[in-house]
Amino acid sequence: MKRVRKYFYNTETHKFEKLELSWQKQVLRWTGLACATIVTSIIIVAIAFRFLDSPKEKQMRAEINKMHDAYAQLQTEVIQTDRSLMELEKRDDNVYRAIFESAPLPDSVRRGKRYSEADPQLLDYIPTQDLITHLEDRIGNLRKRIAVQKKSYDTLEQMVTAKEKMLQCIPAIQPISNKSLEKLASGFGYRIDPIYKTPKMHTGLDFAAASGTPIYATADGTVAETGYDGGGYGNHVIINHGFGYKTLYGHMVRIKAGIGQRVSRGEVIGWVGSTGKSTGPHCHYEVIRNGEKINPVHFFFNDLSATDYDRMVRIAAAGNQSFD
Repeated sequence: MKRVRKYFYNTETHKFEKLELSWQKQVLRWTGLACATIVTSIIIVAIAFRFLDSPKEKQMRAEINKMHDAYAQLQTEVIQTDRSLMELEKRDDNVYRAIFESAPLPDSVRRGKRYSEADPQLLDYIPTQDLITHLEDRIGNLRKRIAVQKKSYDTLEQMVTAKEKMLQCIPAIQPISNKSLEKLASGFGYRIDPIYKTPKMHTGLDFAAASGTPIYATADGTVAETGYDGGGYGNHVIINHGFGYKTLYGHMVRIKAGIGQRVSRGEVIGWVGSTGKSTGPHCHYEVIRNGEKINPVHFFFNDLSATDYDRMVRIAAAGNQSFD
């Protein structure tokens, strides 16, 4: 590029003369230019560092944002798991344990029941190690609550098994086949004694049937007593069902079950007869709970519909003469 020469008009000589700068001015000029360049460069670099990231910084920022999103997602999942677990705990206390009449688990057993929810926007100001510790604590608390809940369900499973066993051991059918309900001859309560013709407490139900009619165990249990009572039940069987329940079957013509034998509901234990203090073939049936003889009419729920039960209650309430 062609160098441009500068001239100025000298008023004294009235001529254009070549402009010549002294070396001091040239030094000062170049120094000012250098300073301006340096300042401008500093400003540009500062702006670049403030608003523009280096490739490494861009990678680090991307990783931080990814970690931020991952932690927020984990936080959401932990909160959802916590809510689901709280729902299970509520159902455990208010439904399952209520069914089995078991006391709810106290909050002192389920430690860490409530959590504070961290705001993901605040995570930028929390050190990474603190974030990890916070999340580990929450997960540890959830694991503990899950372990407690699993143990509670194991207990409930044992309760279910015990409940099923108990239901099998509660008298629930009639001791003889009696779908028509016509074989119920005398109910529980004061009845006319067939021998002495005076009112006397009748502690069971009498089922009239032909001699040799099968008699069934009304629940699972163990035969506790068999034998003959000449002045009372004649040939009889007593079954211990556990859970405070026993049943007695009297006046058999013949006994099939033996002492100590395990019997199941519906299993034949003997046959109808008229032995002992009896005026005709029938089965005298008693239900004993915790040592007290109670009305057996309320223990046929596997055999009777609601209508049949209502009819049987009316038949049993009739003030007629008993068979024994």
